[in-house]
Amino acid sequence: MPNLASAKKRLRQNSKRRLHNQIIKTQMKNQTKKALESGEVLAAISIIDRAAAKGVIHRNAAARRKSRLAKKVAAAK
Repeated sequence: MPNLASAKKRLRQNSKRRLHNQIIKTQMKNQTKKALESGEVLAAISIIDRAAAKGVIHRNAAARRKSRLAKKVAAAK
């Protein structure tokens, strides 16, 4: 356990941010799976972009995910 007040606050902030990031990542994964099943890519791309804008994932990682998703959906059609 942290002893300093700033370290305690940092611990609280990190736990809140971790929970928030997990929620966003789960939404991203679920929407990606739905997009692969149905072929609806726009909703998944929107959530991926939102995750990158909020800093949950890096913008290059978002671009890579969108590219791979588009390729998989195109190959499935």
